[in-house]
Amino acid sequence: MSLHVETFGSGAPLLLIHGWGMHGGMWGSVAAKLAERFCVHVVDLPGHGLSRKPEAVGETTIVGSRKLEDASKPFPNLRLTSYDSRLTTHDLRLESIIQQLSAQFSEPLTVCGWSLGGQIALRWAMLEPHKIQKLALVSSTPCFVQQEDWPCAMAAETLAGFAAALTENYAQTLRRFLALQVRGSEQERELLASLRNALFSRGEPDLAALQTGLEILRDCDLRAALPGIPQPTLVIAGVRDTLTPLPASEYMVSVMSAARLATIEGAAHAPFLSHSEIFVEQLKNFLHE
Repeated sequence: MSLHVETFGSGAPLLLIHGWGMHGGMWGSVAAKLAERFCVHVVDLPGHGLSRKPEAVGETTIVGSRKLEDASKPFPNLRLTSYDSRLTTHDLRLESIIQQLSAQFSEPLTVCGWSLGGQIALRWAMLEPHKIQKLALVSSTPCFVQQEDWPCAMAAETLAGFAAALTENYAQTLRRFLALQVRGSEQERELLASLRNALFSRGEPDLAALQTGLEILRDCDLRAALPGIPQPTLVIAGVRDTLTPLPASEYMVSVMSAARLATIEGAAHAPFLSHSEIFVEQLKNFLHE
């Protein structure tokens, strides 16, 4: 299966990978701002957004809240990939996701991953270090669930509750998860409304993909491998993030050989939306180093 990818702008390649239950459109205006200097690829992961619905081919694609046809100037050289909907459990596993991403992008590139997307980016950098030039990890963590020696994470019982609720009402479960992502952020109410409006703008995600994503978050622990990642890495953290708390970002920077931390005051789990100007400036500065 091919993934749905939108490509904007020109220059050095930069791939944006969204978080659990989301889609590429969640990056909103950030993609446009980055496309002024880079060739920005925005992907919908398997089972999310337009990487699952063959009937969507040929329809108008939405980027954030703007129609692509109305945003042609900031986004020259747009290309849409083809895809099909034959999803299997194998297609949705972490290594398989990375294989699909690797097949989609043959040239080395910088990868910017948000939350679950950050774990995908880390694992990809471990498996194919020649393919990943730089990493930007946004509101991410090497281990999403609390362990005896890892308190800066979500309680296992909380994540298990989300997994159980998925089978009963996954739309409501996703909305609850959105509320956790913006909790404590500046302009929390407005940000939550924006996220909820964008959540299903590309259709509803595949239930199997949602369940597999939670399994990845539950089982993935990349702490031991972090010292072996040589790529220059920017770790961007919202100071008010309760899903992936700041100490998790500080830990990554302390053990990775070429990582540095950029914190955003007043931001929670989606700093690229709540503080987009600061986020873009930090990322651009890092990419030009």
